[in-house]
Amino acid sequence: MKKQLLSTIAASVLMLSASVVQAQDAPSRTECIAPAKPGGGFDLTCKLIQVSLLETKAIEKPMRVTYMPGGVGAVAYNAIVAQRPAEAGTVVAFSGGSLLNLSQGKFGRYGVDDVRWLATVGTDYGMIAVRADSPWKSLKDLLTAMEKDPNSVVIGAGASIGSQDWMKAALLAQQAKVDPHKMRYVAFEGGGEPVTALMGNHVQAVSGDLSEMVPYLSGDKIRVLAVFSENRLPGQLANVPTAKEQGYDLVWPIIRGFFVGPKVTDAEYQWWVDTFNKLQQTDEFKKQRESARAV
Repeated sequence: MKKQLLSTIAASVLMLSASVVQAQDAPSRTECIAPAKPGGGFDLTCKLIQVSLLETKAIEKPMRVTYMPGGVGAVAYNAIVAQRPAEAGTVVAFSGGSLLNLSQGKFGRYGVDDVRWLATVGTDYGMIAVRADSPWKSLKDLLTAMEKDPNSVVIGAGASIGSQDWMKAALLAQQAKVDPHKMRYVAFEGGGEPVTALMGNHVQAVSGDLSEMVPYLSGDKIRVLAVFSENRLPGQLANVPTAKEQGYDLVWPIIRGFFVGPKVTDAEYQWWVDTFNKLQQTDEFKKQRESARAV
């Protein structure tokens, strides 16, 4: 179902890109809605374009970033469709988790065709992390502890049971011969909160997205035990092993992108499509994307 959603999104963007519409000026006011609390992947996705749109002079005034948490994007999705459908300057961040919930009907009465999809701007990856002073030095250490005593490990994540974050932890638990439904799992709202809980020692591990770890990578407080990519990633994470190389079959890419309201005009929509196409070719955007670890 998720693949069908991606195909629908891609087709809608390509159809508009190929059409001829009247030239449109940049919106006088721009806003990016991050459908979560500050500090998580949605926040970083918005800030990725907030900085690079201004640096490349695609917009003249700074883009406003606002937060609308709830349901891994459900609250923002419903708000933009029902209350703000024609705001040409407003884009909303989405992720693979948003698409998963959308495909499962968790966004209520609205479906995939009720917004105008703009672009995907990068691929994030799942990961699992612990405090730097944790006794678990590897993914095997963590899962061995879970196997011996599932109650000894509390996993925090930015979404509810059944979400991508839960599924990543559940798949690892299964490989450790632990019933996923017996995991001690605490759901927070957005990716920033579980990291805060980890720092406060309220949870022992975080199942989330790599972008959520960006503010902590240069410090000495967080240890990423595994990244869920096919191969090791460059830069600060070059020394972090993948789950696969540690013997656990888990690869979990997360797409990140944007959509606008359903009543945004073709010309207004095309301005965003063209702008994103140009933006992603610039050095400014590539630098910001690399720093956000959305590659």
